[in-house]
Amino acid sequence: MKLLRYGAPGREKPGILDQDGRIRDLSGVIDDLAGEALSPKSLAKIGKAKVGTLPLVRGTPRIGPCVGKVGHFIAIGLNYADHAAETGAPIPKEPIIFSKAPTSICGPNDDTMTPKDSTKLDYEVELGIVIGSRARNLSKSKAMDAVAGYFLSNDVSERAFQIDRSSGQWNKGKGCETFGPIGPWLVTKDEIPNPQKLGMWLDVNGERRQTGSTKTMIFGVAHLVWYCSQFFVMEPGDIIVTGTPPGVALGMKPPQFLKAGDVVRLGIDGLGEQQQKIVKFKN
Repeated sequence: MKLLRYGAPGREKPGILDQDGRIRDLSGVIDDLAGEALSPKSLAKIGKAKVGTLPLVRGTPRIGPCVGKVGHFIAIGLNYADHAAETGAPIPKEPIIFSKAPTSICGPNDDTMTPKDSTKLDYEVELGIVIGSRARNLSKSKAMDAVAGYFLSNDVSERAFQIDRSSGQWNKGKGCETFGPIGPWLVTKDEIPNPQKLGMWLDVNGERRQTGSTKTMIFGVAHLVWYCSQFFVMEPGDIIVTGTPPGVALGMKPPQFLKAGDVVRLGIDGLGEQQQKIVKFKN
C-alpha cells in the first residue's frame, strides 16, 4: 500500500493511492497515519478496505508529511562509506545516531526555509523507516517485525551549525524548521521486499548531484532497527532516516551550498519523488 496524508499544514487527512494513482480518503477507516494506526493490526484493517469504494479526493491537494505526530525522529550519520570519504570522516564502526527535531518535519514538496544566519545549507537524499511495533531490546531476527514501511526523505542540513558551531554534536544543524520533508508516501514493507536494493538520486536546479543505491549502506535497515532498540524504546510512528550516498554540497570542490531560489528534486525507487524550493528565512 502507498499511504499518505493530504491537506493544509496541521489539518492533514489520511489517504491511500488507488490502482490508478488517485488519492482515496481513509478518514472513515483511520483518524490519521500516526502512532497505533501504523501497527500491524491497523495496517491489516486498512488492507482489507475496498479502496475503489473510498471517497475520491478531487483536485491536487497539498501532500503533507506521510507520518503524523512523530514522537522520535532518529537519524543515522555517515552510513555510506563513499559519503564518509567525501567529508573526510572515518568509516564508522558502529552506527552514528543523532536526532532531528520533530518540528522540522514538513511535506515532501513544501519550501525549505533558510535558517537565520545560515551560510552552508545542504541536502541529503535518504531512505526512511517507519516503526510499526514497539521496539525494545529486539533480537536481530525480530528487527524487521517492527518495521511498518519506508519513505523518501531529504535530511536537510546546515553545515555551519552542524560542524563549525557544533560543540561536538550535530542536532542544531539538522533540526531547523522545514529540515525534515518526508513522503510523499509511506510504502508498506510488503511492497519493498528488499530495502537494500533501491536506487536513489538528487538534483539541484536540474543538475544531478547524488546518484546511489541503498545496497552500499554500511549498516542496513534490519541492523539499524535492531541497534537503535538496544539504546532506547521506539514506538509506532517513530521514524529513522538512514544516511546518504555521496554528492552532497559539503563534499564538492569547492562546496556548492544551496541558496534562495534553488530547486531540489530527489527520489528513491518505489518511494516516489520530492521537490523543494529554497526560500529565505521568514519570521
